[in-house]
Amino acid sequence: MHQGSGILSTRQRRLAWLGFMLAALQAPVSAWLVADESWLFSLCVALMVAIVIIADDAARRHPANATGD
Repeated sequence: MHQGSGILSTRQRRLAWLGFMLAALQAPVSAWLVADESWLFSLCVALMVAIVIIADDAARRHPANATGD
């Protein structure tokens, strides 16, 4: 059984993980350094990138030749 290809290429997947890690690490640092709530934007970006990574995982786990039984 072949696994399906995801929506991201290998390079895009690595960049998505890098972007997720940078945004997720930047949010608490900016929350500590800045008095306003602008750190929530970094948190939202990290969550959106995480959703894309999860969707790519689901697409990769779905068999490539699945039939609608």
